Amino acid sequence: MQLATAFGGSVTGVCSARGMETVRALEANTVIDYTKEDFTQNGERYDLILDVAANRSVSEYRRTLKPGGTCVVIGFSTIRHMLSAGFSAKRDGKKIAILAANNKDGNDLRFLNSLIEGGKVKPVIDSRYTLCEAAEAIRHVEGNHPIGKVVITMG
Repeated sequence: MQLATAFGGSVTGVCSARGMETVRALEANTVIDYTKEDFTQNGERYDLILDVAANRSVSEYRRTLKPGGTCVVIGFSTIRHMLSAGFSAKRDGKKIAILAANNKDGNDLRFLNSLIEGGKVKPVIDSRYTLCEAAEAIRHVEGNHPIGKVVITMG
């Protein structure tokens, strides 16, 4: 979301009511509470969808994309959703893709680091745990829907 904003994109954030303040603070142009409104049913169409919850079907993604649009999915709630995205990659000019890293020379990470150092991108940290508390951190992620990243420190 912050990268899209940094590059001048108009951003719609979809989250629960608990995350709305954080998403607004990250400069989303529009914020949708998914418990009150289904962004795939509201008639809006998007050039790009970056889905980190991954609990939608491929047909829902396609319906919500503009012609030529792309949906990138970072994780999946079920294997069925993952397989349907993998086997339905491009049709009718719309693309559904699974995020995979390919940063052989490190340039992307250096660029991202420059955005962080310049204050254009700010890491959002929900909570921190020590390595000894890793099991507790995993339980927190599984049960609490953290707002931001859960960090485990080494040492």
